[in-house]
Amino acid sequence: MYRPILATLGFILSADERRVLLVHRNRRPEDAHLGKYNGLGGKMEAEEDALACLKREVKEEAGIDCLETELRGTVNWPGFGPAGEDWFGFIFLVRSYRGAVAAENEEGDLYWKRISELSELPMWEGDKYFLPLVFDGDPRPFHGHMTYKNGSPLGWNFSRG
Repeated sequence: MYRPILATLGFILSADERRVLLVHRNRRPEDAHLGKYNGLGGKMEAEEDALACLKREVKEEAGIDCLETELRGTVNWPGFGPAGEDWFGFIFLVRSYRGAVAAENEEGDLYWKRISELSELPMWEGDKYFLPLVFDGDPRPFHGHMTYKNGSPLGWNFSRG
């Protein structure tokens, strides 16, 4: 039976839209994401919708309030978890926010990174497939599928709505 872990992943843009806020997961040795850069977000709680989850997670992880958000797409990640768990993510851009961005959180340090340089950062191997779609400016959301096995993607396909 398919019962994925539902999650959000948000990419907060700088005012000039050339940089994005990322967390460098460098705090917990047992973290499956250790050493990788990622957007902000996490697991959805039973009483939340996707946007409420994103806003809560961004507030917890960066100390800011999301003002203008855009659902860029979804990704189905069968087998992504450290024990082969299935994940399904709602991918957002945050175009504006209120508050001062924290320097760190319990998962790692927060950094503003140039969008043009994301491919040079240590990230999940599969991120290179969907990240260009997050920032491409196409108004249609994408809906992707990427099966993982042993921490690596086996393939990628997507459609646009």
